[in-house]
Amino acid sequence: MTPFIGEIVGTAILILLGCGVNANVSLSKTAGNESGWIVITFGWGLAVFTAVFIVGQFSGAHLNPAVTVGLAAAGKFPWDQVAPYMAAQFLGAFIGAFLVWLTHIDHFNATKDKGTKLGVFSTNAAIKNPVINLITEAIGTFVLVFGALYLAAPSIAGPEGQVGGLGALDALPIGLLVFAIGMSLGGPTGYAINPARDLGPRIMHAVLPIQNKGGSNWSYAWIPVVGPILGGFGAAALALALGGMA
Repeated sequence: MTPFIGEIVGTAILILLGCGVNANVSLSKTAGNESGWIVITFGWGLAVFTAVFIVGQFSGAHLNPAVTVGLAAAGKFPWDQVAPYMAAQFLGAFIGAFLVWLTHIDHFNATKDKGTKLGVFSTNAAIKNPVINLITEAIGTFVLVFGALYLAAPSIAGPEGQVGGLGALDALPIGLLVFAIGMSLGGPTGYAINPARDLGPRIMHAVLPIQNKGGSNWSYAWIPVVGPILGGFGAAALALALGGMA
């Protein structure tokens, strides 16, 4: 498996299981309906664990443009590979979101609330305040990328050479880190902390033939893209200043 394919597969699994737990908790007539925030945060943590464990040996398991940019800014990943990795991540997010819709299509049809349907795919602010929402996403992603910089092995061997990122042994710590971020910082904005995780499924929400789906809230869509990128750069800057990265 090449690193490019690894990022597609890993991100697709991340979104399938992550947005899948959103669907299970939120959509009408599922077995998990209304099971709550802890189920969602734990499900996302396990989604990250699973995806990283499967593809870490092939691509370094970035699965997130903010992680890719953060690793590159910290000198742990080549800049000329950033665009291909991001393209793979968005492609994987499209695939994962499509599969979530396909597996829950009857439950989307049974759900009346348009906001609930959108919430399966993308995040939104509990209290709309663009500046604070942006800062919240940046801080959450800062914690994620800063943690990854100190947990990640220096390089993962792949068919196209050495690529910085996570290995299989990093899967559990990163999954627990995402779980902690969700439990502690996720309430205000839904903790996208990943541009591909939010924008990819949001685009799929816009194009899929979901019954009575409503709009895709494009006025908010820039926040879970810009905030995580800022957080990734911030984590890289602090890690470089402190040193001692993995």
